[in-house]
Amino acid sequence: MRQIVLDTETTGLDPQQGHRIIEIGCVELIDRRRSRNVFHQYLQPGREIDAGAVEVHGLTNEFLADKPRFAEVAEDFLRYIQGAELIIHNAPFDVAFLDHELGLWRPGTPGILDRCEVTDTLQMARKLHPGQRNGLDALCKRYSVDNSHRELHGALLDAEILADVYLTMTGGQVALHLASDSAPAGQGHRVLNRGRIGPERPPLKVVHADETARAAHAERLAAIQAASPSGCLWLEGEASSEVADSI
Repeated sequence: MRQIVLDTETTGLDPQQGHRIIEIGCVELIDRRRSRNVFHQYLQPGREIDAGAVEVHGLTNEFLADKPRFAEVAEDFLRYIQGAELIIHNAPFDVAFLDHELGLWRPGTPGILDRCEVTDTLQMARKLHPGQRNGLDALCKRYSVDNSHRELHGALLDAEILADVYLTMTGGQVALHLASDSAPAGQGHRVLNRGRIGPERPPLKVVHADETARAAHAERLAAIQAASPSGCLWLEGEASSEVADSI
């Protein structure tokens, strides 16, 4: 399973008013693990950047003056995302800008939704946490994702942070899949067709955590312990198990 966590920075808020993309940042996930295959590109927009936008991301026309135009990187970008599921926070914003850039590059070319499946983590978060703040900073706090190094917005930095948030947010059960109002009686819990494993199937391989994995696990639990007023239940459970083992 190949997923691309994507973010953009722009000259303003509306592509229909001539605003352009000035940075694209993408992080690749393979089977829910981050790879080192990233796509990151600053772009020269050919227009002034709104002062309000500069305050958000810190990118200036002077910095972008010698950067390529979108048309120069379009084919590389499309090859990178081809066939992947895109993970985007507030996807309509980024997709609208990407479609606008694609249309300027090659009128009539298929848009992003024609090329890729898109998952909007903002909509996902709103369903999981209705009535709460679901911006990226709020999600980082909720899921104990470290974003202390984020002083300004940046497409690649935000994509990296969003990747951590998405993996944490989807790491457990996120929906009960209860029966809908239109479901026939007695079929509310028939969500998956479960098959029996045949006796000819060999035993599953057991892979034990190595020291690196154990250290990462301990570090994660310590972060949860520090961030949660009520502590970390897993640490309490481990302490109880150690006491029981010593009796």
